[in-house]
Amino acid sequence: MKFSTVGALASAAPLTAAVKTEMTFAVLHFTRNQFLTEGPMDPVVNPGGEATHYHSIMGGSNFGISTRGDDLLSSDCTTTTIKNDKSNYWVPSLFFQDPKDPTSFEKVPLYYMNVYYFFEPTNGTIEPFPVGLKMLSGDAKTRSPPKFGGGSNLDPSRGPIQPIQWTCPRQSYDPPSYPVDSDGTTAGMQDPGNKGAGAGFPLYDCDGTYSPLRQDIHFPSCYNPDVGIDDYENNMAWPTSVNGLQTCPAGWIHVPHLFYEVYWDTPSFKDRWTPDGKTQPFVLSNGDNTGYSSHGDFISGWDQDTLETIINTCNAGTTGMEKCPNIPGGVNDNKDCSIAPAIGTMVKASQVLKSLPLNCPVTGWGIAGSGSDSSDEASSSEPVISTVSSTRTYLFPLLAYLGTLGTLFLSS
Repeated sequence: MKFSTVGALASAAPLTAAVKTEMTFAVLHFTRNQFLTEGPMDPVVNPGGEATHYHSIMGGSNFGISTRGDDLLSSDCTTTTIKNDKSNYWVPSLFFQDPKDPTSFEKVPLYYMNVYYFFEPTNGTIEPFPVGLKMLSGDAKTRSPPKFGGGSNLDPSRGPIQPIQWTCPRQSYDPPSYPVDSDGTTAGMQDPGNKGAGAGFPLYDCDGTYSPLRQDIHFPSCYNPDVGIDDYENNMAWPTSVNGLQTCPAGWIHVPHLFYEVYWDTPSFKDRWTPDGKTQPFVLSNGDNTGYSSHGDFISGWDQDTLETIINTCNAGTTGMEKCPNIPGGVNDNKDCSIAPAIGTMVKASQVLKSLPLNCPVTGWGIAGSGSDSSDEASSSEPVISTVSSTRTYLFPLLAYLGTLGTLFLSS
């Protein structure tokens, strides 16, 4: 068994903290394949109250409806493998809508989750997140196909930003996961460069070896300190490429580029639906049966010295951030970090519901009267960066980071 990384594997020799001319990265793992908590809580978009839909949350134990960064720093435990990362990472939960009884819903269990920390080449330095920084990527209200099409695009010079995808490795792509020439109005759209990925939910079972349905979410990496940590709708932008270096607007701070991979245990339901090339049974907790409204939230609870050390000295790649040298605070081996939801009760595995949590109606493909776009939870994804289009299999990703950053490949 071998792992590959960009450049040398993490070593004790520090990387330069001046102009950063090469991309490095490390994958943040979690201590167990269960969430810290779940429920209708979202302190980024709905601070102080009930969220519009049910979420699944990782990270620091002081997560709550009014969580701020200082709260997270004093968390008793975290689900991350780095003790001094008390940040929270969350996504809408995924449900199975039984084709034999469309009024019946079951929560899809987590298979596992990774968060990639990309430290991009830049004409300055990559700085730690400010404590309490709130970010959102994606749009919970949209049911419309992305303007860019089925591919992932983080480079605005190539067209509209598209930071959201679904990846579905299969034993065979005959028939294809998405209808040929789909315009996205009745089914998802194929990534033209990757048979295993696209915009919207695929129409066939993801039966690749150890590779269930995966939710992919990129976050922008330029922070505007004049706007502040709480204004998630306006505080982030995508960097532009200048002479091959990823460049933030003047006065903005270049922070790590986050990429969520959330693997859902969809194979557990493979015997309960028959793919027909027209419909599929999965729905997000906000009621979206298209998958276009996939989104992710983040609040930074990092000890800044720890994250700065990782930025400047770690290039562990897919072996994991826990392999970084000289991590302040060390590695977390607590596998029992969990909390009760601040609102409501947690949906249990195999529990059959007669509606989605909060009675969210199912909307999207094949539903009369479904809307398209709206704006409460808008994506912070319009400005700029290079493209990441990828097919990853379980534990050993094949990562293509394309564009002006050059090309990076990781394989087993």
